[in-house]
Amino acid sequence: MGTMKSSTLQVKHSNEPDESRPFTAHGHADIHKIGQGAVMRAVFEPGWRWSVDVAPIAGTKSCQAPHLGYVISGKMIVRMDDGSEQQLGPGDFFHIAPGHDGWVIGDEPCVMVDFAGYEDYAKRRTPAVSSERTREAVPREKH
Repeated sequence: MGTMKSSTLQVKHSNEPDESRPFTAHGHADIHKIGQGAVMRAVFEPGWRWSVDVAPIAGTKSCQAPHLGYVISGKMIVRMDDGSEQQLGPGDFFHIAPGHDGWVIGDEPCVMVDFAGYEDYAKRRTPAVSSERTREAVPREKH
């Protein structure tokens, strides 16, 4: 189907993301830019756990992204840093504040759509240039 666009209507198919971000294992997140924003559709495969599959990418002990979304299929448990937990399943809308872990339960992938917090979610970063190399690259002024 591709992308259809007019002055007031834009339609994109979920099989054609603008960017796909693989997790360390057990799934991926697809980013779909549309209108003035974007939406993330994520597939969390059985065995997926944020602290195992995304923490190495994020570099934090718990997920620091806020989420506002909807569960299409599958089930997941989310545990907040304070220890409170909630199970999410098909048909659930959710808001999750920063500071949480999550994991898939059961043998079915958990598929979600997220309308917030996806900007840097599972986004691999390029290694930073050392300050020593940066200083070498910047010409010094002569006095």
